[in-house]
Amino acid sequence: MRTITLIRQPAQGNAVHGTLSFELSGKQYSFPSLENADYLIPAGTYKVDYTWSPKFKKPTPELVEVPNRTGIRIHRGTIPEHSQGCILTDVAGISFLAILFNQILSYNDDHENDKNYEPDSAIIAISQA
Repeated sequence: MRTITLIRQPAQGNAVHGTLSFELSGKQYSFPSLENADYLIPAGTYKVDYTWSPKFKKPTPELVEVPNRTGIRIHRGTIPEHSQGCILTDVAGISFLAILFNQILSYNDDHENDKNYEPDSAIIAISQA
């Protein structure tokens, strides 16, 4: 199981800045995050799937089973208004998340016929600093 962490800072107006972190190939990576305070999802732990986004016309990380919400994704954005609950990050963060999920998908494809195979997946743990 791969873990992505999001540590939120206190809101400044409608902007909630934070740090999105995860391990990739034995190295820890951190990227800036931004959320809209008016649409924050609750802190907690959520499964993350890499699914097709009709809006962005490409796969993006999607948080699964967010209470009373659907379509919550991690995507690129620079101002709080780019989010209605989604977690925004920069181009580098999106690129490295794509690599992370490509590793997960590749691992799952390589081992799907193994007798003791357990699929790899990702979760995100969201907390307040």
